[in-house]
Amino acid sequence: MIDQVYVGALTLDLLLGDVRSLKQKRSVVRPIIAEVRKHFPGVAVSETGDNDLYRRAEIGIAVVSGTAANCTQVLDQCERLVFGRPEIELLSARQRLFNDED
Repeated sequence: MIDQVYVGALTLDLLLGDVRSLKQKRSVVRPIIAEVRKHFPGVAVSETGDNDLYRRAEIGIAVVSGTAANCTQVLDQCERLVFGRPEIELLSARQRLFNDED
């Protein structure tokens, strides 16, 4: 039985490389989202902001766990995975942790 439920949220602000249209942006962002889903099937991941800007993207990742440590560990691994992509520059990463008392 789980005593606590934790929700971890990670927001990544990305600067895309040589992208000159929204179509090119999608061709960069979709593989990143697919790779996160492939490596971490238990997380939710989506483009969550900067939809009208073609050189910027915001990606949101969420995970639910019974421990805060597991949430943090999974989000750290997701951040490292995205950070390792050579075609983007990670401008900022913001992690938040919520529990059922928040």
